[in-house]
Amino acid sequence: MPSASCDALLDDIEDIVSQEDSKPKDRHFARKHVVPKVRRRNAQQYLEEESSPPSDSTIPGIQKIWIRTWGCSHNNSDGEYMAGQLAAYGYKITENASDADLWLLNSCTVKNPAEDHFRNSIKKAQEENKKVVLAGCVPQAQPRQDYLKGLSVIGVQQIDRVVEVVEETIKGHSVRLLGQKKENGRRLGGARLDLPKIRKNPLIEIISINTGCLNACTYCKTKHARGNLASYPIDELVDRAKQSFQEGVCEIWLTSEDTGAYGRDIGTDLPTLLWKLVDVIPEGAMLRLGMTNPPYILEHLQEMAKILNHPRVYAFLHIPVQSASDSVLMAMKREYCVADFKSVVDFLKEKVPGITIATDIICGFPGETDQDFQETVKLVEEYKFPSLFINQFYPRPGTPAAKMEQVPAHMKKQRTKDLSQVFHSYNPYDHKIGERQQVLVTEESFDSKFYVAHNRFYEQVLVPKNPAFMGKMVEVDIYESGKHFMKGQPVSDAKVYTPSISKPLAKGEVSGLTEELRNKLGHHLSSTSRGSSSSRTMRPTPSLHQDCALRVAVGLALLAFLAAFLVRVCN
Repeated sequence: MPSASCDALLDDIEDIVSQEDSKPKDRHFARKHVVPKVRRRNAQQYLEEESSPPSDSTIPGIQKIWIRTWGCSHNNSDGEYMAGQLAAYGYKITENASDADLWLLNSCTVKNPAEDHFRNSIKKAQEENKKVVLAGCVPQAQPRQDYLKGLSVIGVQQIDRVVEVVEETIKGHSVRLLGQKKENGRRLGGARLDLPKIRKNPLIEIISINTGCLNACTYCKTKHARGNLASYPIDELVDRAKQSFQEGVCEIWLTSEDTGAYGRDIGTDLPTLLWKLVDVIPEGAMLRLGMTNPPYILEHLQEMAKILNHPRVYAFLHIPVQSASDSVLMAMKREYCVADFKSVVDFLKEKVPGITIATDIICGFPGETDQDFQETVKLVEEYKFPSLFINQFYPRPGTPAAKMEQVPAHMKKQRTKDLSQVFHSYNPYDHKIGERQQVLVTEESFDSKFYVAHNRFYEQVLVPKNPAFMGKMVEVDIYESGKHFMKGQPVSDAKVYTPSISKPLAKGEVSGLTEELRNKLGHHLSSTSRGSSSSRTMRPTPSLHQDCALRVAVGLALLAFLAAFLVRVCN
C-alpha cells in the first residue's frame, strides 16, 4: 500500500489532504482562538525585580566594577581608558572594592613589591568571590605565571576590547587577549586615542605619545610587556589634546616608556610634536613632558631648550641617570655614559634658568662596588636634584640582570638608606621664600588641608582651599618651604587667570563619548546629570524593562505558533 501511494502522481499539494483533515481556513480560525496560558505574577513585584536585578545576575552591563592601577602615568592612562569604555557601555565604576561585582586589576612589573601587591589583590578577590580581570604589564610580560591561570587577561595593546573581556568574565568564561596591534605590517602604538575615558582628575589629561622603547636595559621587565617603540601619529595626538581642552582640562601630561625616542619609527621627532601641541594649548593651561632617557634628548637639546622656555610648558624634565658609574651603566646597557647625562643637565640648566631636573637611581645593581656607589653619591651632592626617585634593585624574572651575581640584600638596603639620607640633607626650596609666583591649581592635598598647585618649574606649591582657585592660575607669595613643597599666600589684588576653555567634566564623567562611539557600542546612551558623585553611570537603552518586555513578546508569539501547530496535528 505505501508503494502504491508513492507511485501515484500528485497533481497538487492539496491531494495529500483527506476529507477528514482540517482545511487551511479552519486551521487559521483555530489559531486565532488559541490563548496560551501564562503564569501570573504580581506586576509591582515584577517591576521591582527587573529594576533591581540580583547582584549575581549574568546579564552584562549592569554590574559594579572596581579598578585598581599600579605604576606609571602610562598605566594610569590605560586605566582611565578602560574605565571610560566600561562606563559608556553601562557598567558602574565604583570606588568601593567590597561593593563591586568585578575587580579590574591593572598591574606594574617594574619592581617586585608592585607585583606582590598585584598578586595579593588577586588572592583577596578570589577569597571574596569577586570576578577578576587582569591588565597591565605583569600578565602581558609573564602570562604563564601560576597565579594567573584560569583568569581573564587583557593585554596592554588590547584595552579597547575591555568590554568584551569583562562581559565574558561576568558570564563565567576565561578570556585572554594579549596580541599586538599592527597595520600594514607596522606595529601600532596601541589602542585608539579617541576612546572614552574617565579621568582620575578631570583637570589633567594623560596622553601616551608612544609605547615601548628602543633600549634593552638588562634590568627592565617593562620592555617584555610594552615591546619596541611604536609612536602615535602627530595629528592623532594633537586631536586628543584639543578634545581634552574642550572638556575643561587645564594640564596635559605626555607619557611613555621614553618620550625622547618619540617618532623615530614613523619619521618624525619629539620637538616636531611639541611645537604642534604648543599651538593648541590655551592661555592658562600647561603641558608637562614625561620621562626621557639621555641618548635621545642629546640630539635635540637646542630645540628642547626653546620648548621648555615656552610660557605654556613646564620647565621640567625627568631624565633617569640610574647610576653615576660608567661600568654599572655598561652592565645595565643604558647606552650612555655619565658625561652624556651631565652634558644634558648642564646645557638645560644654562639655557632654561630654574629648570627642574628629576632623576632616578638604582641602588645595588649587580656588580656595583662601594666605589661605584660613592660616585653616585657625589653626583647627587653636586646637582642636589629637587626630585629624586631612589630604588633598591630587585631582580625581575626573565631579565639578564636576574642572572648576574647579586649584591647582598643587606648591602643594597644600606646603600638605599645612605643615599636617602644624602637626598634629605638639603632643602631645594629655601631660597624661594619671599618670591611671587604664578601657580596652576589642579588638585587637593592628601591631608585635604590645602589645594595643590605647581609653578612654572613644576614645583609643588600648597595654597588655601578656595574653590574659586581650582583649575585656575593664581598669583601667590611664597612664605614657607619644606623638602617637597612650598606654601603660597594668594596676592590680595592679583588676577585669577581662567584658562580659555570649557567647564571641566564632573568627577567620574565619561570623556569623549561621541555619537559615532554610541552607535558603535550599539546603545543610545543616557546619562545621569552632572554631579559630584564619585562615579557616573551611563545606562544603555533600550532599558532592561524594554529588553525583558521584548523577550516576553517573543515568547508569547512562539507559544501561539506552537499551539496552532498542535491544533493542526491533533485535528
